Amino acid sequence: MTWTTVLPPLIAIMFVLWKKEVVSALFIALLSSELLLVIKGEQPLLMTVINAIERIVSVASSAGNARILLFSLGIGAVLAFIRDSGGVTATVNKLINSGAASTPRRAGALTMGTGIAVFVESNLSVLTAGILSRGLFDRFSMSRARLAYLIDSTSAPVCILILLNGWGAYILALLSGYELEQSAASVLWSSTAFNFYAILTLVVAGYTVFSGKVYGPMKQSEAEMQKQTSASSEESEAVVVATKSRFMLLPLATLVFSMVGFMLWTGNGVLSEGSGSKSVLYATVLSLFVCFVLSVSHKTYSTQEFVSLSFKGIGELVPLVTIVLLSLCLGASLKELGTGVYVSGVVGSHIPVFAIAPVLFLTGAFISFTTGTSWGTFAILIPIAVPLIQTTGLPPAFLVGAVLGGGIFGDHCSPISDTTAVSALASGCDLLEHVKTQMPYALSVGGVTVVLYAIFGLML
Repeated sequence: MTWTTVLPPLIAIMFVLWKKEVVSALFIALLSSELLLVIKGEQPLLMTVINAIERIVSVASSAGNARILLFSLGIGAVLAFIRDSGGVTATVNKLINSGAASTPRRAGALTMGTGIAVFVESNLSVLTAGILSRGLFDRFSMSRARLAYLIDSTSAPVCILILLNGWGAYILALLSGYELEQSAASVLWSSTAFNFYAILTLVVAGYTVFSGKVYGPMKQSEAEMQKQTSASSEESEAVVVATKSRFMLLPLATLVFSMVGFMLWTGNGVLSEGSGSKSVLYATVLSLFVCFVLSVSHKTYSTQEFVSLSFKGIGELVPLVTIVLLSLCLGASLKELGTGVYVSGVVGSHIPVFAIAPVLFLTGAFISFTTGTSWGTFAILIPIAVPLIQTTGLPPAFLVGAVLGGGIFGDHCSPISDTTAVSALASGCDLLEHVKTQMPYALSVGGVTVVLYAIFGLML
């Protein structure tokens, strides 16, 4: 493996910065990755395009990926119903009148609180908080970029700290294959205290909510939101006549509670062992069915009108779902190419003991940033971190916390991350605007985290 394995993600990022267009960037990066695989396998160069197409087919036909794509489309139909039926407007009015979200600060706190409460699955956390808060942020003239930042900075950090979910089960499985002085479960739980990035990200997000202050490109997004006077997709929800809050709250409650139920069902009664992709898809379909029942029983829409509205909502999310698909394809291609393994091998040699945790954190961030997946980063780096634990004598939880935090950090910064795309989808924010406005916050917290790991490395 050579330095060329890092070229495809770098091409994607440079193209995004140059043309401000994500779909083309991801596809070109996918082609470049497949080209390298063709050269490596000594195949004809003409096979590059064929292999890229087959990669898309293979990824889309994977059961887990297909569920993610279908749930993303289904959410579009749910969003269209709760918006156009007047459910969002009615719920916003109710929350403001009751005092639960009567100020921008309370609206932000409600958003964060919802994301934290729904820690079962990161996508569900993002979707629930995003759907609930869209109308509130519009009402108080807070930008969708601000909403995207809050839900993105709440979901994964909470999931990686609470761990009573699929994240915990996955990492536990990665750790269970190694012999350590402590049990894998003990190491995992102890790592939360050393996951400085996740902890600080939640602190900074909370500061943003309660201070009302924003920095960097986010200021420009807020200023543009304040100046908006012409009709826009964001304002369209606010002008819909309020009907019944149940048109929003019942589908949303169905999504959340059935997700928990399906996690228990697919995990044979153990929440953390449930299938996130199955559960979120089943919950989305059930939520859409509730929308249909509400529509017909209240004579809001006829069956034909409801179907048309659903396809309208699905159509609105097709561009973002395409980004999610291409991100998954690029990740699969880079995994076969060995990008993550190459990066970790280069930076993992000949480093002083105090710098091991900072280097693992930064390596995890770079792998996650360039491949668009935090889970894939965990799978690559944990097998590297565990031998370092055994040879250096550093606390296992310390190094594992650095790996997990690095994966989340890189994911927050990456424009090719499917999690970043889902956060933009849930908040109704442009993907590149979300990346641009969140980046300064993530980089600031990441920089402080590196310093903390170095200090603790010298003390341990």
